[in-house]
Amino acid sequence: MTSDERYDVVVVGGGAAGLGGALALARARRSVLVVDAGTPRNAPAGHVHNVLGREGTPPAELVAIGRREVEGYGGTVVDGWVSALSRGEGDFRVDLADGRSVRARRLLVATGLTDELPDVPGVAELWGRSVLHCPYCHGWEVRDRAIGVLGSGPQSTVQALLWRQWSEDVVLFPHTGSLPTPEQQEQLAAQGVRVIEGAVAALDITDGALSGVRLTSGQVIAREALVVAPRFTTNAGLLGGLGIQPVDQVVHGAVRGTRIPADPTGLTEVPGVWVAGNVADVTAQVMASAAQGMAAATAINVDLVFADAQAAVQLGRSRQKAS
Repeated sequence: MTSDERYDVVVVGGGAAGLGGALALARARRSVLVVDAGTPRNAPAGHVHNVLGREGTPPAELVAIGRREVEGYGGTVVDGWVSALSRGEGDFRVDLADGRSVRARRLLVATGLTDELPDVPGVAELWGRSVLHCPYCHGWEVRDRAIGVLGSGPQSTVQALLWRQWSEDVVLFPHTGSLPTPEQQEQLAAQGVRVIEGAVAALDITDGALSGVRLTSGQVIAREALVVAPRFTTNAGLLGGLGIQPVDQVVHGAVRGTRIPADPTGLTEVPGVWVAGNVADVTAQVMASAAQGMAAATAINVDLVFADAQAAVQLGRSRQKAS
């Protein structure tokens, strides 16, 4: 890649969504550049799950495989940070932090999201290992173990009931939030989920793993895994330069974060700009993100096909006039 090169599509973000889209575009014989900052959301996790054909693959290995596949079809993948996106005359300018810039006829932004974790000592240290949020991603790995759920809002009861499917030993810590309603208390009790009141002060860690949840009273409740509910904040700062702003995303009746609004193909309100993966949908897991990337890629390719056809028509008309 050199400065001022022009590509059919520049993909910002090299995770499942970005690489999934880039692969489909490269196979469609489009010139594709993927710019990857190398900071995937799932980096703390040991393995990815529910990925058909690649179940249990380490996240970094899955990315490496995806990169090789994109490059095998002629796509270009570079490590780097995109510092700015802007509109040009008929295309977009993509500025990189190292001073280079390239042009793109279309953009696919797959920059993901940031998990904003509860401010409890030990949570960030154990995130992705003993501190979890998605039962479909990690439930099997902690099945039949002592699981705690750190309350953070109305969805806490839902989380506790959901994780009860993987273990008979589930405790809900309302923490600083409101206690479950009488109806919720009845549901939790019927499923054998205990509710332990009192704010959580910190997590006890033994040999790099969670061993207990310490309350401000000093009481320690032995736990092997803790479920939290992060706020999912979309990494959408780059899109602000194009006039695209995030909106709230509601999950289980509560605002859980932000997302970039787009149509089913990922097309944003700005023509020529698509989004895929967690930047558009905070609930998308690896397989869903890759599928969204491919859906966006097919829509982008069709858009370019019509743009190419129209350009060919205009060229033909110009030649006829000239002759």
